[in-house]
Amino acid sequence: MGRLITIVGNNASGKTTLTNALCRQTGFTPWLESHEDRPYQPLFSQDVRRYALPNQIDYLLRRAEQEREIRQGEITGVQDGGLDQDYHLYTRLFQYKGFLDGREFTLCQRTYRALRAGLPAPDLIVWLRAPLDLLRARLQARNRKIDLEQIVTLDDLPLLEGYLEDWLAEIPAPRLLVVDAGAQDDLLSPLLTALSERNLLTEQ
Repeated sequence: MGRLITIVGNNASGKTTLTNALCRQTGFTPWLESHEDRPYQPLFSQDVRRYALPNQIDYLLRRAEQEREIRQGEITGVQDGGLDQDYHLYTRLFQYKGFLDGREFTLCQRTYRALRAGLPAPDLIVWLRAPLDLLRARLQARNRKIDLEQIVTLDDLPLLEGYLEDWLAEIPAPRLLVVDAGAQDDLLSPLLTALSERNLLTEQ
């Protein structure tokens, strides 16, 4: 069975960059989030209330499908974000912002729980933590719309950080690695060391 590493964190914490760097170094397979190929994302950007539910269900299903493909092979797959982050951060945020009503949130919750119950938990969750001021500066320096076509704004970063803390407080220490993404430029070396210590660099 394939192994799964998920790299999670707030917007602009460096999830995709580290995912790609890790896979280049190790030969692991990246499984990235892509807004461009999701059928409801453009519609969601235009009408958040009407399309929040199908868009969120689509993202949860897509991430679960990626996990299933990883587990069915003999590879180590690395996701930026992933099923758990899509639920614990963005489903909660969209309910808070009024994009999902109570019934719709409950449907997303049921969908997530059913999907997770049918799949093994990630072998390792890597949490990239960085100060909110640094994340804001990174997003502003990109000189483009924030992730999700400004559906998620700079003002949402503290909420997302709180959701991360709530969720990851429940993860057992052996399956969680916290990386200070604001204190150092080289995140790959300590991650490789941690993977080696957990025997996740060895052949299966």
